[in-house]
Amino acid sequence: FVFTTMKQDYAQKVVDVLDPKKKLIRLCLSQRDCLCARGCYWKDLTRLGRDLAKTVALDHTIQGFPTQAANWIPVPRWWGDPQDEELLRLIPLLGQLGRAVRTGVGGGGD
Repeated sequence: FVFTTMKQDYAQKVVDVLDPKKKLIRLCLSQRDCLCARGCYWKDLTRLGRDLAKTVALDHTIQGFPTQAANWIPVPRWWGDPQDEELLRLIPLLGQLGRAVRTGVGGGGD
């Protein structure tokens, strides 16, 4: 999924660059899917229709609800640098999270 506070046309252009063959990204949520409060757009992960206990979001800003803070993993903003490998560095962590979800480990009160 891609979830952005940007307008739909911009979001779609980003998705077209990231997944030109339309094989990786199944859903693109944009500004129209956010909630607006006090002039700010907030990403509400419940809009994904998924179990939040099994959901993480990567973002350079945490524009989600405070009640969903545990679901967000902050990453540095991407400025178009083709040498940027930040997401590759997260592969081990995301792999651990995926294994924990599959085995039911780590979902307690921590």
